[in-house]
Amino acid sequence: MNYAAVSNLSQFGGRYREEPIYLRNHFPPHFKEVPNQMDRFFSLVHENWTIHDHPTLLPAYALWRLNWIHPFIEGNGRTARAACYYLICLKHGRLLPGKKIVPERIRENRAPYYAALQAADQAWDQGHFDVSALADYLAVLLKAQLAEAA
Repeated sequence: MNYAAVSNLSQFGGRYREEPIYLRNHFPPHFKEVPNQMDRFFSLVHENWTIHDHPTLLPAYALWRLNWIHPFIEGNGRTARAACYYLICLKHGRLLPGKKIVPERIRENRAPYYAALQAADQAWDQGHFDVSALADYLAVLLKAQLAEAA
């Protein structure tokens, strides 16, 4: 997904970062931890695929965790949003109708998106896993997309 997300922007698509990266309000794991963090990410998604029936909980985890790990050289946000939407569609067993899909809706109004990511970060920093604010946010966007298609 990352390779496709940055195909016209970067020659390093699909490659994990191999140097430090600095963001405004977030300090991603050291680049040496990225392969292990990504293995753990994929394992959690795989192991919980059939456990959670909530349509946006696992996609919310993917959106938050990929942003948290920040594994790629370029296009981490695009890749996280694409993975999130891919999981939403997989949970529904098909591509979902609507002229404006969830990732586009996220880009239109990023303030609640950033707030939900920060809520998940704060929970994680306190030793808890909680992406419920992000799952609720995604549910609102998904409902809007589906309502538009109806």
